[in-house]
Amino acid sequence: MNAMSIVSWAAANKALSLVFMLLMSGGFYLLIYEPDYSECEQDARCLTIAYQVQEDYQVWDTNPQQLADKLSSIMGDDWDVEIYPVSDSGPLIEAIDKGNADIGFVDGAAAWLAWEVYDLDVLAAETKSDGRTYYDAAAWVRADSDMAAAYLDDDPNTDPFALMEGKKSCHTGWLKSAGMLIPMGYLIGNGYAEVIGDPTEIDSLEATVYGFFSEDSSIPRGSSPYSSYKGAMRCMMEGVGDIALIKDTVYDSYCTGSDAYDWCLDRDEVVMLEPFGQAPSHPALYNPENMDLETISLVQEALGALNEDQEGADILWDLLYTKDMIPTNAEDHLGTYGAAVSNVPGIQAYFG
Repeated sequence: MNAMSIVSWAAANKALSLVFMLLMSGGFYLLIYEPDYSECEQDARCLTIAYQVQEDYQVWDTNPQQLADKLSSIMGDDWDVEIYPVSDSGPLIEAIDKGNADIGFVDGAAAWLAWEVYDLDVLAAETKSDGRTYYDAAAWVRADSDMAAAYLDDDPNTDPFALMEGKKSCHTGWLKSAGMLIPMGYLIGNGYAEVIGDPTEIDSLEATVYGFFSEDSSIPRGSSPYSSYKGAMRCMMEGVGDIALIKDTVYDSYCTGSDAYDWCLDRDEVVMLEPFGQAPSHPALYNPENMDLETISLVQEALGALNEDQEGADILWDLLYTKDMIPTNAEDHLGTYGAAVSNVPGIQAYFG
């Protein structure tokens, strides 16, 4: 299968140089970094990380160069680590497949694609706050909605999933695990949603989403205020949509404590419905044809050691959105994912 037909992707970001832009507006200064990613030294063994980068960073904390620097220090004097910037998960997978990068971090859907189509493998996976290497894909709704009432009333004759029909849904993105594939696989498989279009074509999924939910549903393509887990939750909380299709831990990640966003609703103002199913957490991919067992073990140990000091723990959270990464493999981590999304139109042809 032609990889270009599998994942739509833009050209990888060009190498960037460091500039400082001082913007003066209303009496404050904003410092924007346009990073220059350091290359490995010629006399060092090199680990190249494919990473989905931004064009610029307002703070150093989110610049992936600090991840490369920290891993380099953990792996020892013989090793250097560099960033291979990419624009999306498609070119990230391509980079690892073609040997331009050694490892990369992706979501569960992209990892499953890489395993099924490219024969890539997994060497580590992020953990959730409770130590799980999976999360529940679920719908979050406002507590005053009819869906919340149907879920909480203990009446078997009221069905919150049936009440989703015609509502505005907020998705994390196109072909995302918790934000689209698992919910739609569940809704189609259990007879709530009907496939619109050719059931063997993945493009039918978009029409199916709009056909079951609302034509005004949010399906972000690329970065936007309502993309990703945080964005989909914000979409629902701000009233742009009625349902946020996300993972079970999103509220705790973005709407609790002193770092809670100002658009967050109070916890008793939202309800998480019964999960659609489980999705694997975000793993680190590698190409088994290009990495020997010794290197695999070393990289696993280095990723696991990131949380051993505060600097590494901050990098884990700021760059990989987790508190720990543990060793695993594709079979253990991704093996049940296919069944969860098997009812999505065109999924088998698209992914394999």
